This record gives sequence, C-alpha cells and structure tokens, in this order.
Amino acid sequence: MVRFAAITAVGALSAAGVAQALMTYTPTPVAAREAPLRGSQSYDPAAETASIAKAADGHFWAEGQVNGARVRFLVDTGASSIALNPLDAPRLGLEPATLVYDTPLHTANGDSLAARIKLSSVSVAGARMADVDAVVVGRGLATSLLGMSYLGRLSRFAATPNTLILQP
Repeated sequence: MVRFAAITAVGALSAAGVAQALMTYTPTPVAAREAPLRGSQSYDPAAETASIAKAADGHFWAEGQVNGARVRFLVDTGASSIALNPLDAPRLGLEPATLVYDTPLHTANGDSLAARIKLSSVSVAGARMADVDAVVVGRGLATSLLGMSYLGRLSRFAATPNTLILQP
C-alpha cells in the first residue's frame, strides 16, 4: 500500500510538472527553428550511439535525413508518429494535394486531419531506421515532429539534462 501511495505521489508530481511546462511554453521564434544545427549532433560508431544536444530554447532539435532529403525535426516523445508539415512533404517527393487526409489528430493546437504514409528511411545523427510510419498534417503544424514511430524503434533513447541519446 505504501508503494502504491509513493507511485501515485510521483505520478501526481510528474503530471504537475508537465502541466507547469505546458503553461509556461513559449513558441520558438522562426529564426531559431531554422538556424543551422552546427555541432549539435554526433554519432559514436564504437558505442553505437547518437546524441543530440539540447538547444538554447530548451528543446531537442534534430537534423534528419528522410528518404534522402534533409528535414529539421522537433523531438517530441508525446507524438505517436513522425508528423511532417505540408512544407517538408514535397521535398520528400510527396504531393500534399494528392494525399488522403482521413486520420483525425487531436493536438495542443486543436484538431486537424493527417494523411498516413510510410517513409523508406529516417536517419538522425547516424541512427537509421527503415520503413517508418509517419503522417503528413494538413494544417496547423509549423515544424515537423520526430515522434515515437521512430524513437520507439530504437533499442534505447534517453534524455539527460543536456543531451538526448539515441541507440539504434
């Protein structure tokens, strides 16, 4: 019973922390989102780990290669899938106007529709996955998100105070 109470207390504190973080969230200025990621990612072949440094805005921004094209992602463990905005989709050979937007999304920015797709490859800092599920969001998504359809396929990922570690 004491163990259950402790787990409940930790859960409540975690929920309170998330609520506080959501209440104090400040959107990242466009210039900061589009700034180059020089030196913020690395891959250690000996340890088979990739790392992403936390940006000055407190988020983890990842430079990815998707189907051979560059995509800048906001790492989002709360996103169940990789979510591409309509501006990134054409660079990957997708034509947003021809996609079928039949998947409802419920996000912090409101409701939207998305089209389900499969990406042949996604690589972030050297951690590569093939055949990754994703969606193209019809509207309301300014930045593409690196979600759990990629992160969940890694053998391990962990966040430290300053670094996100990815292990393929």
